[in-house]
Amino acid sequence: MGSVQEFQARFDLSMEALCARILERHAATIRVKKPAVAVANLARIVETTLTLANRKGFHSMSLRDLAEQSGLSMGALYAYFDGKDTLLLMILNQVVGAVEEVLGRPPDALATDPAARLRWLLETHLFLTETMHPWFVFAYMEAKAFSKEGRDLAIGSEMMTESMIADALAEGVARGRFRVPDVAMTAALIKPMLQDWYVKRAKHRRRGITPEHYAASLIDFVEMAAGLRT
Repeated sequence: MGSVQEFQARFDLSMEALCARILERHAATIRVKKPAVAVANLARIVETTLTLANRKGFHSMSLRDLAEQSGLSMGALYAYFDGKDTLLLMILNQVVGAVEEVLGRPPDALATDPAARLRWLLETHLFLTETMHPWFVFAYMEAKAFSKEGRDLAIGSEMMTESMIADALAEGVARGRFRVPDVAMTAALIKPMLQDWYVKRAKHRRRGITPEHYAASLIDFVEMAAGLRT
C-alpha cells in the first residue's frame, strides 16, 4: 500500500498545475497571453467557483458573484471564458483529463497481474480524489446543472473508470483469480464506494479514517466479494 503523499509526489495536481493545463487546452480563446498572469487568475477563478458552488450551487452562482468574490472585474473574467457553461466545461474537462492521465497508465509491472492492477486502480482512484477533492465534489454535485456536453463528459469518465475495473475483474476471472458472475455489475457497484470517499469525506474524517485506511478497507472488501484466490 502506498500513501497520499507518495501519490502527490508522483503527480503534480496542485491548483497552479491544473490551471496551467486549462490554459494550455484553451490557449486559443483565453485572451491573456502572459502565462504567469493567466495561470494565477485562473487559479483565483477556479478556487472561487469551487467555493461558491459548494456554498450555494453552481446554478445559483452568478458571474457577478464570481467577480466580487475573486476580486476580478467582469471584463477580466470574460478574458478567460464567454459564460458559465464554458467555465463549467473548463473545470469538468480538467477533472476528466486528470482521471485519464492518472488511471489510464497503470505500471507495466501490473500488466499480467489483474489482482494487483485492481488494487492499484482502487487505491490510486481514492488518492486522486483526495488530492483533487473540491474538483470531484463539484463534478459530482453539479451534474444536474451540466449541459448535454457536460453530462456526456461526466458519464464518459465514469464509464471509463468502471471499464478499467471491469477489465481487471474479467482478466482475473479468466486467470482463475476471481469468481465474479457479472463483471459489469460488480464494477458498477464498486464505483459508488469509491465516490463515497469524496462525497461523504467529512463523515469518514470524523471517524478518524484516513485515505489510506479507506483504501485498504475497500480493497479487502472488494477482494473478498470477488472471491480472490491467492
